[in-house]
Amino acid sequence: MSEPKTRNAWLWVPSLYFSQGIPYVIVMTMSVVLYKRLGISNTDIALYTSWLYLPWVIKPLWSPLVDITRTKRFWVVLMQFLVAFTLSLVAFSVKGSDFFRWSLFLFWIMAFASATHDIAADGFYMLSMSKHEQAWWVGLRSTFYRTAMIVGSGLLVVLAGVLESKNGLPPVEIPISALATGSAMQNWNPDEIKFTAQPGEQRVLVQPPKLDIVISAGTPADAQAVITKAKAWNVQNGFVTEDQPVAKPPASADSFWTKTISSPLKNFLTAHFPKPPKKSAAPASAGNLGVVYFALSQPPAAGKEVAVNFLRQPHGLEYVGLAKSDKGFRLLAGERFVFNATNWNQPAMAVIQLDPKLKTDATVVFQTSSGNIPLAWCITLFTVAVLFLGFSCWHSIMLPHPPNDGPVVTNHSLLAEFFATLGSFFQKPGILMALAFILLYRFDEAQLSKVISPFLLDSVAAGGLGLSTSQVGVAYGTFGILALTCGGLLGGFTAARFGLKKVLPFMLASMYLPKLAFVFLAFTQPDNFLVTCGAVALEQFGYGFGFTAFMLYMLYFADGPHKTAHYAICTGFMALGMMLPGMWSGWVADIVGYKHFFVWVICSAIPGFSLALLLKIDPQFGKKG
Repeated sequence: MSEPKTRNAWLWVPSLYFSQGIPYVIVMTMSVVLYKRLGISNTDIALYTSWLYLPWVIKPLWSPLVDITRTKRFWVVLMQFLVAFTLSLVAFSVKGSDFFRWSLFLFWIMAFASATHDIAADGFYMLSMSKHEQAWWVGLRSTFYRTAMIVGSGLLVVLAGVLESKNGLPPVEIPISALATGSAMQNWNPDEIKFTAQPGEQRVLVQPPKLDIVISAGTPADAQAVITKAKAWNVQNGFVTEDQPVAKPPASADSFWTKTISSPLKNFLTAHFPKPPKKSAAPASAGNLGVVYFALSQPPAAGKEVAVNFLRQPHGLEYVGLAKSDKGFRLLAGERFVFNATNWNQPAMAVIQLDPKLKTDATVVFQTSSGNIPLAWCITLFTVAVLFLGFSCWHSIMLPHPPNDGPVVTNHSLLAEFFATLGSFFQKPGILMALAFILLYRFDEAQLSKVISPFLLDSVAAGGLGLSTSQVGVAYGTFGILALTCGGLLGGFTAARFGLKKVLPFMLASMYLPKLAFVFLAFTQPDNFLVTCGAVALEQFGYGFGFTAFMLYMLYFADGPHKTAHYAICTGFMALGMMLPGMWSGWVADIVGYKHFFVWVICSAIPGFSLALLLKIDPQFGKKG
């Protein structure tokens, strides 16, 4: 029976690019949450997980091997199976005593497998489709890739969180009230709080079971003293792990970089684009504080730990960040405690502070949740491993067998062909113009992406918008993703209808002009959340529409006998073009402020815009022949 040369693209393109995105988001995003929930310090998380990005940066180095050995179909199926296998090993490793070292090693293998899968999948996509089909599907494939981002960073983390709360100790609700009048007694000394073992099943003990806090103003210094004491107490008794900041060597004033580049540039920016002064803040005052103490009714089993989370119960629109989540109550210490055989009956401290603007009685409910965290993540990761095993089986059947899918046949040895493939990329006509375009097309976006979240989260006095973390998640995770997806779909359909060359100027305009939305936000600092969401959606829609041109151009330029390897090299330079500008963007924003920074971002788009208009592109590329 002959193998099918073609197959309906709906049967394999969505699943292929969904499976391409999942390993990346697991390694780069979900692993950070995993290690945080398992008690690894921020310092170690930042240091070690950053190295996991390396396989995607250097994947062009071994892309020729994928091009000249076996078929792209073979590599896709094999790498998906390898991802499934390593994910299952990671799932089992998180329950071991040396989980951090082993899971990092396995994530590293998975990252190489995923980067290799990306090379093969993109090559297979180009081999299996005509130029018109590639243009038509480019927006859709990006949509399914972004869907994987949402699933990996959202739904899978939610699944792990649900499993954590369902396999642990019973939750305890603690009503907390702000009282305009009256007196509320509070014991500030944890040494005087005593917990004793209780009969029955293990559970969380709380003192007091209901907390009343009198509405009154105090000084920030007094409030900070209590918060500092609580944090120190929790660290001292092993309830939390204190993060040690990475020590940075002082910059030498005599170094070549400081003398010739950074200091002169900083002086120029400070002199000509001074940072706007901060808005005057309200008189310094702090709301009254309350403390809740926690312990366990019985010691954990030998060698075991029990993690307890303490958070406010959200309601209604608060679940998606469309309403204020604190209601005047802020948890400033004690979001998570870890109890073991030595500290189970010692009081862990949580500090709650009232907003000084709160004037009337109010009540909220905080709740504890606990569970077997390693088991929850073991189940979550194993679920994804099973999913990837299914992808491997599905694609072994559903991927077509295009006749041109095979190793590039030459008379050279494997090593000679490897270097010949790399060399042929740099011998393509117009290589210098193409590389300059690939490096500079996202020059503005690379800087913007590193500063957007700090701008949205920073206080209004500091020039930001003062949004909550959940509101930032909604602005980008809901409105932004929807707009980005619609822009990508429209870009693909438009390019397929009119061809890349004709629509390129419009895509360039949509890529750059919507960034004016952040200039508007920085200068007006609106307090209406929906206005911010609208600005974010406008920028993301334009980016999705304009980024289609960038992807199509890389497909166009990589076309040829070694298209798989050459496309991987293009994506490597694309990653470099995002990495380098992002390194200095925060430094520039700190010097000139958000207003001047966003204006600079608009100006920095000019080189990429100009180069794009000079590119030589076949007018028929992307159009139906």
